[in-house]
Formats: sequence, C-alpha cells, structure tokens
Amino acid sequence: MADAPEVLELRQTNREFLDPWEPLRTESFYTLEMQASQIEVAAKHWTEGVGYGFGIFLPKSGEIVGRVALANIVRGAWQNATMGYFVAQSVNGQGIATEAVRLCVGYAFEHANLHRVQASVIPRNKPSIRVLEKAGFRHEGFAPRFLNINGVWEDHEQYAVTIEEWQP
Repeated sequence: MADAPEVLELRQTNREFLDPWEPLRTESFYTLEMQASQIEVAAKHWTEGVGYGFGIFLPKSGEIVGRVALANIVRGAWQNATMGYFVAQSVNGQGIATEAVRLCVGYAFEHANLHRVQASVIPRNKPSIRVLEKAGFRHEGFAPRFLNINGVWEDHEQYAVTIEEWQP
C-alpha cells in the first residue's frame, strides 16, 4: 500500500504511452484511491493463489518503473496463467521488461507450481513481441478480435512457455 502514490504517478505519467495497449480506463482509474484498491485486490489474489503481481523497480534507485503479473490462474489439469506487463516509457527498450518477464516466469514455475504461462500481444506491438521471444516464449497462433483494447476489438498474437521449455 505504501507504493500506491508512486504507482499512481507512474500511471499518470505514462498514460498516453500505455493507452494504445490497454483497456479503456475511466478517470477514476487515475486516482490514489483506485490505485490503492488495485494493490489491495492484487494482495488478495496473491493470498488466494489466483494471481501474482510484481512491481518492477530500478535496482539502484528503487524507483518503480512498471508491473508484471500472472493472472487468470487455472489449477486442476491446466495449471496455467496469463501474463501481462508494462514498463515506463523512460525505460522502454532497455531490457527491463524482458528481465521482469523472465523473473516472473521463473516464479510461476518454481514457486506457484504452474505448468504453462501465456501472453497475448497486439501484432503491431513489436517491442512487446520481442520481449516475449527473448524471454523464451513461443508463438502459438493468432486470435482475431481477441480483447477490447482502447475501445477497439484488437487482434492478438498468442505466445506461451511451459515448464518443460523453460530455461532459467
């Protein structure tokens, strides 16, 4: 909860940069109350074992520059999670997202006992596709009109990695 003001600043500062890749957000999303609520929900999901969210922090300064999360966890025969991530425009292209994704996948397999992690990316988001490829994900297919992003039903490329393919 102590990170809520910094998360709010991160979201506000990078709003224009992130808008093309995220669902439409109401103005209330960009308030301290909503960011604190998001952190609260993430903590609840962690306790229940249905989601694991991580802040992405710069090593030297400790500044929060993004988030990576395992969500929509399904247990039973599937043992799968979806992954989402973002980094601030100021650190984009520096390998920080790739490292965060790798660490998060490691957590999925080594601590959360998952078998598979999947991620979906808008085809024109080449930097995000490169993050997944560098992190060991393989391309699985194409999903037309998969998610409503920024008010438009966007096509997505599907990527995944299983524990058998994972190279820590």
